[in-house]
Formats: sequence, structure tokens, C-alpha cells
Amino acid sequence: MKRILSAVLTLSMALGFTSGCASVKNMNVGRTAASILISDEQEAQLGLQVKQELETKEKIKYLEDPTVVEYVRTVSTRILQQANKDRQGVKWKVNVIDDPKTVNAFATPGGYLYVYTGLLLAADNEAELAGVMGHEAGHVTGRHSAQALMLQYGEQALIDAALGKNSGTVAQIAANLAGSGAGLAFSRSNETEADDFGAKYTSAVNYDPNGLVTFFQKLAAEEGKVPGVMKWLSTHPPSAERVQHLNSYISKNRLTGSDVGADRLAPIKARLKK
Repeated sequence: MKRILSAVLTLSMALGFTSGCASVKNMNVGRTAASILISDEQEAQLGLQVKQELETKEKIKYLEDPTVVEYVRTVSTRILQQANKDRQGVKWKVNVIDDPKTVNAFATPGGYLYVYTGLLLAADNEAELAGVMGHEAGHVTGRHSAQALMLQYGEQALIDAALGKNSGTVAQIAANLAGSGAGLAFSRSNETEADDFGAKYTSAVNYDPNGLVTFFQKLAAEEGKVPGVMKWLSTHPPSAERVQHLNSYISKNRLTGSDVGADRLAPIKARLKK
């Protein structure tokens, strides 16, 4: 039975990398297979172990400014309340990494979200930040993190890591996340779905759903000029087709939102620049 489920998962992931529109059916197959092969509890345990590895071995440094950290968590909370409607039971944890030169954010299984101060500085307004956090939350909501890790490391290795029996896999995951910024190789369909989630979640709390679009476009324009920008672009390539899809999704679903919040992000960026 395990071999059958593994084959289903591998097939669904492989289909996600093909060209063309993302198939809802394929995404649902991959999500279902992931939920069968690794439980919510195992995802949470894996996320915790990766967090501990990032802190002890990779020596990531968390931002100590409580004002900025609380700001990010407040913005994220509104988004995560919407994400909870698509996947219940996730115990979200939002962490701010103190690295102004790196424009990056990532999610790991179990609801662990990480955002770099460099991304806060790169965003022009709160809607862009909310869009990024919504996108990363979407990876957890859609079980993309578990799917991607299974494809990269194998089902048994990942389950053993969650059970504390494979420290090598946990160390490799953490090293890739902290180093190259490409620790999770999401499929094309996963990225598309996460984009949709990000737009939907931000619009639901009255943020301008175009925040993620403008952030993509801005990073693409700066590619090659600012080395740290490549961190997020390496796993989230803002192709013209991707931006077009997101614009189409927003229009088709009549997503609206007027809150941009540039005035609220400005003092936060000022604190980070000091």
C-alpha cells in the first residue's frame, strides 16, 4: 500500500512540473497522498526539528526588535486566520530573521513561517508583505512543503526525520534553507496555487490583492542589481505567465481590497535602517 501511495504522490508531483495550466485534480491527488503518508503531527515535529537545526547549526539570527517582530506577526495573523479556513489545526509560528541583505521568506511543514528583514526593506507597502506571507502560508495550507520534501528526500527518510531517527536529512534541509535559499523545490502547480492563496487571503482582509503581483514585478526589475534579491527569486521565478495568471485569478474571482498600508510599513523600515 505504501508503494502505491508513493507512486501516486510521485506522479502527482511530476505532473506539477509539466508545462501548461496547473491541474486542480493533480494538486488534490498530491495533497491527499501527502496527508496519508505524513500526519499533521509528523509535519509539526519535522518543522520543529528544522527550526532547531536552523538555530543551533546554521546559526540564524532572529530580530530582537519587539516592535518590528510584533508588527510582522500582527500582519501575518490576519492572513493566517484566513488560511485556517482552508486547513484547520495548524499551529502557526512566525519568525523574523535579522538579515537586511537577504530578500527571502520561506515556510516549512507544521506552519513555521520565516521572513527576512531584507524582504521587509524591499517591500514598498504592507499589502506586498501580506501577499508574500499569504503565499508562504499557502504552501503549508496546500501541504506543498511536505510534498516537495518527500520528492526531494524520499518518503521514508522524511518520516524518519519527523520521528527523530534521521538527523542527517533534517540537517540537509536546514542547510539548504539557510544557505542557498532553495531548500524546497516546489512544483509549478504548487507555486500557482500558493499565488492564488496569497491573493485570496489578502483580499479577504481588505488588502490590495495585487500586492504579490507588484512585489514580483519589482524583484524581477532588480534582478542582477541586488544579489540578495535572488534568494526569493530562485524559488519563486516571476515569469510573465505567472504574473498573467495571478492577474487573471484576481479578475476572475473579483478579488478586491483597498488597504495598501505604505504608511504603516514606512516607520518599520525606518527602524530597520537605523
